[in-house]
Amino acid sequence: MYLYGASGHAKVIIDILEAMGVTIEGLLDDNPAIHSLLGYPVVHAVPESLHDEVIISIGDPAVRRRIAEALSCRFGTAIHPSAQVSPHAGIGCGSVVMQGAIVQAGSEVGQHAIINSGASVDHDCHVGDYAHIAPHATLCGNVTVGAGSWVGAGAVVIPGISIGRGVMIGAGAVVVRDIPDGMVAYGNPCRIRNKNNKYFNELRGVF
Repeated sequence: MYLYGASGHAKVIIDILEAMGVTIEGLLDDNPAIHSLLGYPVVHAVPESLHDEVIISIGDPAVRRRIAEALSCRFGTAIHPSAQVSPHAGIGCGSVVMQGAIVQAGSEVGQHAIINSGASVDHDCHVGDYAHIAPHATLCGNVTVGAGSWVGAGAVVIPGISIGRGVMIGAGAVVVRDIPDGMVAYGNPCRIRNKNNKYFNELRGVF
């Protein structure tokens, strides 16, 4: 397994892969100043023939998307042994489920998504490609989170809510109504605070 991106996020994925017993060959990163991370070598060019699986260890969803489309390789999945993932749930390639997270039956997590430490994804949820469910966030049953969206740490999304693409939900928010594409929303109850989300504008044309 290779990781693409020698970041803090990569450190956590290294922990997960080590706990899974997966062999890590090294990391890829374009910063020439970085030569190793947690004892693993960092190379600065993609090998001409990359036969190992890759996980993109970069937090920015638009960057993950661009790299995923540029690479001709197989993408791996990392699920920490302490995570509880139902055998009746689906986890897409390139996605990461971190320590203590829960993904319940009937839920589907897309490709290159992040289910962070202690996050809870209850039954029949759909988490879109490249989305990020931050530490200890809770998606109650039948919640949809669109591609490239970010649900902040400790946020709670009540059952049946739909969150659009490229949305940023603030930490600790309680989401009680649907949130359209591209919004910044936070608070308890969660309210839309910004209809000109720079983050979504950067994603426009990507998702």
